[in-house]
Amino acid sequence: MPGLEKNRIYRAHIDGYSSEGLGIARIDGQVVFVHGAIRGEICDVLVMKVLKNAAFGKIAALVEPSPARRTPDCPYYGRCGGCDFRHMSYEEELWAKRARVQDALTRIGGAEVTVEEILGAEQPLHYRNKSIYPISPVGEVGFYRARSHQVVNVEHCLIQKPEADALAQAVRDYIARFQVEPYNEATGRGLLRHLYVRTGSTGESLVCLLVNGSRLPHEQELVNMLRAAAPKTCGVVLGENTRRGNAILGDRYRTLWGRDYLTDTLCGLELRLSVPSFYQVNHDQAQRLYEKALEYAGLTGRELAVDLYCGAGTITQVLARRARHVIGGEIVPEAIRDAEESARRNGVGNVEFLCGDASRLAAELRQRGLRPDVICVDPPRKGLAPDVVEAAASMEPERIVYVSCDPATLARDVARFAPLGYRPVRACAVDLFPGTANVETVCLLTKRPD
Repeated sequence: MPGLEKNRIYRAHIDGYSSEGLGIARIDGQVVFVHGAIRGEICDVLVMKVLKNAAFGKIAALVEPSPARRTPDCPYYGRCGGCDFRHMSYEEELWAKRARVQDALTRIGGAEVTVEEILGAEQPLHYRNKSIYPISPVGEVGFYRARSHQVVNVEHCLIQKPEADALAQAVRDYIARFQVEPYNEATGRGLLRHLYVRTGSTGESLVCLLVNGSRLPHEQELVNMLRAAAPKTCGVVLGENTRRGNAILGDRYRTLWGRDYLTDTLCGLELRLSVPSFYQVNHDQAQRLYEKALEYAGLTGRELAVDLYCGAGTITQVLARRARHVIGGEIVPEAIRDAEESARRNGVGNVEFLCGDASRLAAELRQRGLRPDVICVDPPRKGLAPDVVEAAASMEPERIVYVSCDPATLARDVARFAPLGYRPVRACAVDLFPGTANVETVCLLTKRPD
């Protein structure tokens, strides 16, 4: 059978979506990923790249458009790589995300569990409470194009908070006014690398400038410009990052003005959040996520629970409401400090926090002979290291609650838990990231009867 030809147009039916939100078609038996296509559409597809097992194309003509197709509401859509689904209805986006989680658990994880539902957002706009803007060598402040490090200058983003947009404009003005040299990845020269903004539910913002050095010129003027742009700013911090490459957060922090932390309220808890502390980016959806995790944990007040990758201690304190005792573990020292302070403020006394790598902490808890009833994990996108999987299973908890931001690594770890006696019995998708292809999942694993 002859293969597909590059630069040739083929008629195709769109069957579904890839993990990156691309439409999937099958042309002459070969999988073709089609940019901007929607399930159910018939398109004339221009094949742009042909690989051994797949091809990539774009729509040359829409023959039969989907009723779910929408005119993108963002002028940067197609240039900025932040959003994937602004060309379709929110209902179709939710369908795609739930299908992505189900496909991963079935195909990669080998699991028979059915994804119960997807919890969509009531407010799919301006939900991000953490904004990280890369700064280009010529002073553009925005977001990367898809699969590149080319910065698109974005003045108004539909998923960021207005305070973050205003602070980004203040940084543009500061660069232009004082001729500050932004960082250049290629040469390793320049100062300003990223603008980091964390905004709480009351509108307060914590600002951090990540720099290739220890100082910025005209720091007081910069502080004044930032406070004028967002009057409810509570602190301005400078983070030192002198490493080559595209790493974001720094190794040391210095407060230029105000506080080096933000306070926010989530699930009825007052939380202290410094720059390095992990905190879910969607406040309202995070509450629904943690409520589902608490439901899956099945706590009655008698249990010992362990919360690995605890970040600022949010899930730890939520679990503590119904557990006898909860141990939270986190590798970032600043996050542990935030978690301990938050627990003290909230009067949560049945928790303890340990600082260290999840692999080491899991092994340490196992050596202490602890037998937690529930282990909760909320790892970064790369998922669990194999030794964390083994250590967690070796403590023989009744339930493992796995919170994941990547269905593929979740499914991989589900497959790793299987020979250790654990199988998924419940799963729920939660849309923390409207407009993008990302989706959060809560999965409950229980020990399989012998």
